[in-house]
Amino acid sequence: MPRAPLPRVLVFDVNETLTDMAPLAARLTDIGLPGHVLPAWFAGVLRDGVALTLAGGRATFADIAGDVLRTLLARQAPAADPREAVAHVLDGLPRLPVHPDVPEGVRALHTAGHRLLTLTNGSAGTTRAVLGQAGLADCFEAHLDVQEAGAWKPSPAAYAHAVRTAGVSAAEAMLVAVHPWDVDGAARAGLATAWVRREPGPYPSTMRPADVTAAGVDDLAR
Repeated sequence: MPRAPLPRVLVFDVNETLTDMAPLAARLTDIGLPGHVLPAWFAGVLRDGVALTLAGGRATFADIAGDVLRTLLARQAPAADPREAVAHVLDGLPRLPVHPDVPEGVRALHTAGHRLLTLTNGSAGTTRAVLGQAGLADCFEAHLDVQEAGAWKPSPAAYAHAVRTAGVSAAEAMLVAVHPWDVDGAARAGLATAWVRREPGPYPSTMRPADVTAAGVDDLAR
């Protein structure tokens, strides 16, 4: 069979795809929450952000993240000062490291001539800070977030914003993400997709499969 053409533009998810969020567990511990609630907190942020989009509402990642944290604090650390606690955790987002495979992979893709963008449910400013401290700022031509799109991923509007900014058709772009729901959403919006499989679990059978599966961004580049 003939090989499918390579995408002109690679659109990267950020949280957990490029960034390692594990250090936030220590910040949760600092405010009186157990570090193991990190996945539940992040899942709750995504749940509420997507729910608001479906209902026609809008809110920033930071505002929703703060609400979910305050709920966790009320249940598990009621003595903590909510304002200080939320600020302490959210201040860690721009300081997060990238996964070890990311620098080599991103530089290889950039050197090979691929156009690279980011699209996050978080903040484009946070993305710039994280990739800047990782020495990768020059590899990306734009950092996008869903506030500009008016809808959280996996809404089609979010992916449409990315390809419109890049000046290409959906068929000429590929989303790169660690989250199957993000891969599925991009596929339904007409993009090619790559699933970065950082965990051993299977890909959900109910979602559209990725065109490419890679163990990391360096593996994707190869």
